[in-house]
Amino acid sequence: MNQAPQVTSRFEPAAADQMEKIVSDLGRMYQERNEALQEVARAHHEALFRLSVAAEYKDDDTGEHIVRIGFLAETLALHMGKSKGYALMLRRAAPMHDIGKIGIPDSVLKKPGPFTPDERQTMNRHPAIGASILGKSRIELFQLASEIALTHHERWDGQGYPNQLAGEDIPLSGRIVAVVDFYDALTMNRVYRPAFSHEKVLEMLLAERGRAFDPAIVDCFMRSNIAMSAVRERVTNQQMTFSDLIQNEPVNP
Repeated sequence: MNQAPQVTSRFEPAAADQMEKIVSDLGRMYQERNEALQEVARAHHEALFRLSVAAEYKDDDTGEHIVRIGFLAETLALHMGKSKGYALMLRRAAPMHDIGKIGIPDSVLKKPGPFTPDERQTMNRHPAIGASILGKSRIELFQLASEIALTHHERWDGQGYPNQLAGEDIPLSGRIVAVVDFYDALTMNRVYRPAFSHEKVLEMLLAERGRAFDPAIVDCFMRSNIAMSAVRERVTNQQMTFSDLIQNEPVNP
């Protein structure tokens, strides 16, 4: 019986070495590609953050408010039992909630008195402007930021803007940011009024439970209000910035 000839593998070691080199090169190229994409995303994020800061300056603010919003939203989400990943993304997205104010004329944005109907209509355009700026990106972070920008002025009772959404039709991200925005805005000094006390703002928050705000989120905020106040003070006292927002470590709820 004829036996099949054995094939010698004279080039196997060389081929194996070559394959190993190709795999190594591909791995390095993949890593470099990912690092480059991450750097582009970070630069995009920082540019939009700076634009958000500019929008806050237009509103006679220091810019600290938007950093606190990020950490407060993350903390509240964790107290609600949401995942660390979701809470961390919320921290990074929430500071861009009012980026649309960059498109509102100063004559309206800085008006000291009440708005006329036309001025109110102009002011109420800023959520849609912000969502348009942020929603042009396909990156998940900016899609979430766009959702927040568009919906954080909606109300639980359907009387908000721009789309009069009600109840759970309002995305969770918008409902969370609405509460922490209310809290932080009222506990800070403004050119037209001094800050309200922590206790007074809790009373005002409870008064809007089931009206402006999701009752479950308000209840969670009330249960964790000491932790929320502590986070607010820490962010302020340590003068946290964009670099702190993009760290991977979640806050301690």
